[in-house]
Amino acid sequence: MSVSTAAPSELPPAAAARCAAAIAAIAALTLAGAWFFQLVLGLQPCPLCLEQRYAYYLAVPLAIVVAVAAARDAPRGLIGAGLVVLMLAALANAGLGAYHAGVEWRWWQGPTDCSGPVVSLGSAGDLLSRLDTVKVVRCDEVQWRFLGLSMAGYNVLISLLMAALALLGLRLLARRG
Repeated sequence: MSVSTAAPSELPPAAAARCAAAIAAIAALTLAGAWFFQLVLGLQPCPLCLEQRYAYYLAVPLAIVVAVAAARDAPRGLIGAGLVVLMLAALANAGLGAYHAGVEWRWWQGPTDCSGPVVSLGSAGDLLSRLDTVKVVRCDEVQWRFLGLSMAGYNVLISLLMAALALLGLRLLARRG
C-alpha cells in the first residue's frame, strides 16, 4: 500500500499540469535545437522539415495554457481536451517525420517540390542569375545523422515522447481524487 503526500483531490490535475509542462519544455527545446542547426550550423531545412515544426509551434503555447489551467483547477474536461489536441498533433507529427525519414532512406518518393526531378528551368538567360540566388534543399538528402538517425528520425522519437506524455496526463487526469 502506498501513501501519497498530496491531497487526493489535487493529485490528478497537478500531475496533468506536470505532463503538459514537460511537453511545453520538450517542444521548446526541440525548436531551439532546430533553429541552432539552421542558424548556427548552417543546415538549411527542407520543406518537410519546416512542416514538422508546425506541431511544435502549436505545442509550446497550448501545453503552457493546459499546464496553467490544470494548476488553477480548471474543469477536467477542458484540461483533457487540451491534452487530446497535444497528443493528436504529436502523433500526426510523428507520422510526418516517419514519412520524411522514409523519403530520406528512399523507401518511397517524396513531394515533387523537394525530392522530384526539376521540371522547368525557365529561360536560358535567367538561369545563371537564378542559380546564384536559389538554394534548393532536397527532402531526400540527409544533411546530418547521429547514431544512424536523421533529424526526421529524431522528430519521430520526440513526437512519440510528447504523445506518450499527453496520454499519461490524460490517464492521470482520469483518476478519481
